[in-house]
Amino acid sequence: MDNFQKRFLEEAIDLINDLEKASLALDANQSDKGIIEEIFRIMHSLKGGSAMFGFVKADHFTHNLESVFDLVRKGKIPVDDNIITITFSSIDLLKALFNENEDLAESVLPDVEKLVVVMKNIVGATAVNTGSIAAKPAANQNETIGKRKCFYVLFKPQASLFKNGTNPLYLTDELCSLGTCFVFPRLNEIPAWASMDPTSAYIWWDILIEGDISHDQVKDVFIFVEDYCQLKIEELKVSGLSQKTELLEKYKTQAINVETLTIELASNKEQETEDTNKQRKVVNGIKNLKEINNNNSIRVDSSKIDKMMNLVSELITTQARLSLFSETIDSPELSAVTENMQKLSKQLRDTAFSISLIPLQHLVTRFQRLVRDVAAEIKKDVAFETEGTETTELDRSIIDSLNEPIMHILRNSLDHGLETSEERVRKGKSPQGKILMKAFYSGTYVYIQLIDDGAGIDPERIRAKAVANGIISADAVLTQKEIYNLVFMAGFSTAAVVTDLSGRGVGMDVVRRKITDIRGEVEIDSKVDVGTTITIKIPLTLSIVDGLLVEIDSHNFIFPLSSVDKIYAVDHKQMSDFSQLVTLEGERIPYYNLSYEFTGVAKEVDVEQIVVVRFENQKVGIVIDKVLGEYQAVLKPLGKLYRNQDFISGASILGDGSLALVADPNKIIKKFANN
Repeated sequence: MDNFQKRFLEEAIDLINDLEKASLALDANQSDKGIIEEIFRIMHSLKGGSAMFGFVKADHFTHNLESVFDLVRKGKIPVDDNIITITFSSIDLLKALFNENEDLAESVLPDVEKLVVVMKNIVGATAVNTGSIAAKPAANQNETIGKRKCFYVLFKPQASLFKNGTNPLYLTDELCSLGTCFVFPRLNEIPAWASMDPTSAYIWWDILIEGDISHDQVKDVFIFVEDYCQLKIEELKVSGLSQKTELLEKYKTQAINVETLTIELASNKEQETEDTNKQRKVVNGIKNLKEINNNNSIRVDSSKIDKMMNLVSELITTQARLSLFSETIDSPELSAVTENMQKLSKQLRDTAFSISLIPLQHLVTRFQRLVRDVAAEIKKDVAFETEGTETTELDRSIIDSLNEPIMHILRNSLDHGLETSEERVRKGKSPQGKILMKAFYSGTYVYIQLIDDGAGIDPERIRAKAVANGIISADAVLTQKEIYNLVFMAGFSTAAVVTDLSGRGVGMDVVRRKITDIRGEVEIDSKVDVGTTITIKIPLTLSIVDGLLVEIDSHNFIFPLSSVDKIYAVDHKQMSDFSQLVTLEGERIPYYNLSYEFTGVAKEVDVEQIVVVRFENQKVGIVIDKVLGEYQAVLKPLGKLYRNQDFISGASILGDGSLALVADPNKIIKKFANN
């Protein structure tokens, strides 16, 4: 597959995702004309690109779907559940047709042909039913012209446009197919023959177009070349171009000035009327229009971003070595360079992070589709809502890892959590169930909550099932939180009936394992007949952290700096070894001595170093041997010896080549609090 086709495939997948998102919105509001126009625009863009890049089957299929929605947008057929179902089925087939796996694309062709027949039947039946309308006399020509829209288009390709595989003449032809068109080629930038490059584009165009068209339809013609041209689209608040060809003759050799042209088209040559003065006011407003398609974003292959992050990691490791070397040499110039290098590497790291982060909204469309399809299958009325997903961003690798566990949670919520409409009414609830996906930042973590207002989880039922399965003893004393955690045990299920969706005891254990793999945590909170909240807590990033370098029993450890509240030097006599409490700034807080916890031997020192961190909305002290300073830690994965030590996130190479273990203070506290 050549680069041009690959680039189009990326664009096509984005268009299909936009189509799925718009279709979900239309399903929720089937009378919204704006959404219908958006769907038609996406289909038109997809069809045009498919034809240009040789995807004949996709072009043919999309053309039939576009024909159906053309009838919808013209009000000839209504949007109903059948149209919505056809649209979603088409989206699934389009994903297969544009898949790089040719076998997959070929395998869906029989389904494609079946759906094409269905769509042709809809279009054919509509043509028969509305045939008598077409026989009516046409509307008055002047009246028709008054309803048409007129646009000025400046299309100025970059010199490199041909290298993108685009022929600009095809684009002007497609634009002309939309209505009455006047095309004025501009040749003034063609260089002398001796300096001309045959692979470069030199011609640009002024174009006037009038018809029953919208701004989006004009814009869609250029959707695949927006980044490779100067494009300006302005609506002229006048009409009747086809009646003023003499006036337009002069623009064959004269560049178009929108303000002047608008006045000329609106003017009456024999007498300047009051309408002309009004038109001047319109023209003054046109001066303030912003240029269209000022797109400052670019598409970058994800492998390039991964490579950039790896290089930034290596740069930070090298910078740490430079800082250590600078400390051994008494050179003010070297110290200044080292300090500047440290600032630049930190800025580069933050910029690289921002590039690699993706909004959680990236996952929402597939979850909306899942909820819609599953709810329809099990005949439940469910609304899926989101909060904070557009502004909450995560590393791409984490986003990919979250897809499967969230899918499992949603299926369980739909199948077991939410009741049928009849059951909900009997309980005094709204007949429509609700699932809310909520995302927000807290410290160095992102929290994702999946909240439903269903039947909830009965802790006594979980306990009884766990006892029956031999998971716990009958006399075991467990907190409610510990009882809920039994749901994550492999093979545990309270479902009375096994369904295609859930009930086989595989699912929630997968959720915890997948989330643990990305150093996250998952918890359940529930109340019978009120609902269930499943909270996923995951770190912002996996690669680089600002850390506090400390020494414990002659070994180096790094705590993420964002989790550190304060550092204290405390007289050992002020600390109670019995209650493990210490008073700091008038506040008594618990503490853990890591040297003792790791070795079982308490060191005799006069002054203790205490790092205070936040743990579950309270302060907890961690006693260490020595604070060595701040450090940018590049996380490296550890081997199987540390696989079961979940409080160790990874390791980092220090400037002298030695290793420091990167520890999670919250998990350290949780580990030793349970011992």
